[in-house]
Amino acid sequence: MSLKAVLFDMDGVIVDTEPLHRKAYFKTFDQLKVSVSEKLYTSFTGASTKRVCETLISEFNLSHSHEDIASIKRSHFKDYFYNDEEFDLILGVRKLIEHYHENGITLILASSATMTTINMVFEKFGLEKYFSGKISGADLQESKPHPEIFLKAAEMAGEKLENCMVIEDSTNGILAAHRANIFCAAYKSFHTHDQDYSLANIIVSDYSELEVDKISKFF
Repeated sequence: MSLKAVLFDMDGVIVDTEPLHRKAYFKTFDQLKVSVSEKLYTSFTGASTKRVCETLISEFNLSHSHEDIASIKRSHFKDYFYNDEEFDLILGVRKLIEHYHENGITLILASSATMTTINMVFEKFGLEKYFSGKISGADLQESKPHPEIFLKAAEMAGEKLENCMVIEDSTNGILAAHRANIFCAAYKSFHTHDQDYSLANIIVSDYSELEVDKISKFF
């Protein structure tokens, strides 16, 4: 048995778009002339854009449709995505991706993000050439923590589950990998908060710890 495929989550593993979403939302709030508290904003964590917009409409008696507000937010997000100088790949992840690619390991992107966002990230950072496939959870019947996305990713890689490894950073993603019965490496960064890593097979905070020679003992 050996490691033959790595299934990457995207947000929090390859890039961290949360600061961009935050900036885009607060610029949208300013445009709508509403004052959103930190407590209310925190309650939006993990909610869909539609849900956030519907909450704003009811909370502040807005006359806009949720589509209108989502469109404003999306426009600001794209602006920050392409122009925010602080937005970059997570430290060490490009080197790890290149390392796996050079060692003949099949890479699949398995993210809950929309395919539009996935493609924006891949295009901006030139990642397309390293990955054999991409799956968006937005296109699936079930979402994490359901294992569907990782089972499909392993199938796309053409490898047995025991020859695959998932890299995740969230409670739901780790649980999805566990339910799929796939080895899971949890990436814990300094900006990760309130996530449960107890079901991960290994926890790392430096991507060099996941290089083939260091991880092969598990396979």
